[in-house]
Amino acid sequence: MKFFSKFIFRVFLFIVVLLNLSNPSFSQTIVRALPGFPGDLPFKLETGYVEVGEREDVVLFYYFVESERNPTDDPLLIWIAGGPGCSTLRSFFFQIGPLTIEYPDASKEIPDLHLNPYSWTKLANVIFLDAPTSGFSYAKSPETYKNSDTLSAKYTYQFLSKWLQKHPKFISNPLYITGISYSGITIPLIVQEIFNGNEAGNEPRINIAGYIIGNPLTDRKIDFNTRIPYAHQVALLSDEIYESTKANCNGEYVNVQASNKLCQSALEKVDECLENVYIYHILEPICTSDSSTRSLLQKKISSSTNKYSVPLPRAAKLKGQQWCRENTYLYTDVWANILSVRKALNIREGTIGKWVRCNTDHYVIGKNDTVNYAYDVSSTLDNHRNFTKKNCRALIISGDHDMAFSHLGTKHWIRDLHLNVDSTWAPWFVKQQVAGYTESFSHDDFTLTFATVKDGGHAAQEFKPEECLAMVSRWFDHNRL
Repeated sequence: MKFFSKFIFRVFLFIVVLLNLSNPSFSQTIVRALPGFPGDLPFKLETGYVEVGEREDVVLFYYFVESERNPTDDPLLIWIAGGPGCSTLRSFFFQIGPLTIEYPDASKEIPDLHLNPYSWTKLANVIFLDAPTSGFSYAKSPETYKNSDTLSAKYTYQFLSKWLQKHPKFISNPLYITGISYSGITIPLIVQEIFNGNEAGNEPRINIAGYIIGNPLTDRKIDFNTRIPYAHQVALLSDEIYESTKANCNGEYVNVQASNKLCQSALEKVDECLENVYIYHILEPICTSDSSTRSLLQKKISSSTNKYSVPLPRAAKLKGQQWCRENTYLYTDVWANILSVRKALNIREGTIGKWVRCNTDHYVIGKNDTVNYAYDVSSTLDNHRNFTKKNCRALIISGDHDMAFSHLGTKHWIRDLHLNVDSTWAPWFVKQQVAGYTESFSHDDFTLTFATVKDGGHAAQEFKPEECLAMVSRWFDHNRL
C-alpha cells in the first residue's frame, strides 16, 4: 500500500512538472558566468521570461541584477529602453549596467566584458526589461506581435505584478520606473497603470515611489519644436536664419503647411546647417546621414557558421574615418548573437532569430503608425499633472548637448505643470567641479527635480556615468544634488 501511495505521488509530481514545462508563464535562471568575462560574475544576475497579455501570449525577457550594496533595503528599479522597440542591452552595457564592452580590439571573436565602476547596481536592484517584441522578448503569434504605447504600459504593469509575486522579498522596496528617450511616453503610462491598480485593490500592491526619465520625449509638439531654438542657442544657427525661420513658420517647425513657401525655404537653410551634426551629442562626429541607431541595423550578417553573428567594425574598414560612438553599439549585436551567450542567458531556442538592438518600429519624426506598432499617445503631460496629486517623486535628467530631446523642451513642459519652486537654477558638483545645473519643484506630496548634465548627450548616463551615479545616489537619499 505504501509502495502504491509513493507511486501515485511520484506520478502526480511528474504531471505537475510536465504542466509547468508546457505552460512556462514564468521562468528564471541564475547566471553565474558570461562569455567574455573572466571567471564568475561578482554580482547576482538573473534572467528570465514572464508571459503577459490576455492569453499570456506576449513573452517578456528580462535581466535582473541585485544591488551590490544592500538588496533588502535599496530601491528597486525597472529600466525601460527607448525606441519604442529597443532592447535594454545597450543600457546594460553602455549606460547603467554592471558590465561594459571593451571594443578597441576588434580581432576577438567574443568582445571583452569589464566591470562598470559607475553601475547603478552599486546602489539599487535593477530589472532591465526588453520591451514587447524587442531584444529577446517575443510574441507567440503574429496577432500578438502588434503593440502600442498603451499596450506596452499594460504589459509592463502585468510583468511587474507577476515578477513581484515570484520575488516577494522585493515587494516592500521602493519602486522607481526608469528609462530614457521614448520611454518619456511609456514610463508615465506605466506609473499611471500602477497607481490605478493600487487604487483598485489589485494584488500585489506595488510600492511605487516615483520615476526617473533621462532625455525624455514627453510632448511631441513641444519637444520637436524646440530643436531649432536649441540649435540657435548653441550657435549651430545664425541669428538671421533663426529669426527668419521663427517669423515665417510662426514657431511651428514640424507640421508645416505645404503652401507656406517662406517657411519651407527657411527650413531648407536650417537643414543645411544641421544635417551633418550628430543629433544625440552635437560635439561628437556623425556616423551616417541617418543618426539614429536604425541605420546600423542595415549592416549585412556575417556568412560564418554562426548564422546569427554580426561582423565587428574592423580597424581597416574604419581607416581614415573618425571614431563614431554608434559603431561601438555593434558589439551588443555581436555578443547577443553568439550561441554560447544565448546558452548562458538561457534563451529559449527557436524564439528569436537574429538579435537586433532596435526593431523597425523605432520612432522618427513624422512617422505614422506601423503595421506592428500604434503611436497612440502623443503627450504624457496630463499624466505628469495627475502625479502632482499623488505621493510621488520624479527626477528628470537632460544631457545639455542632446539636440534630439533638448533641455529646452523639457524645461518648457515642466513649467506647464505650474508647480511650486522649491529651489531655483543652481550648479551641482562632482569632485568640486560643476556637473550640471538643477532646480526643484513640488506640489503637496509630489516633488520633481530637474537636472542637466554638463557635456551629456542622449542619454546623459552614457556620456557622464560618474556624474549621473553621484546624482541618483544623492536623489535616492533625499539629498540635494
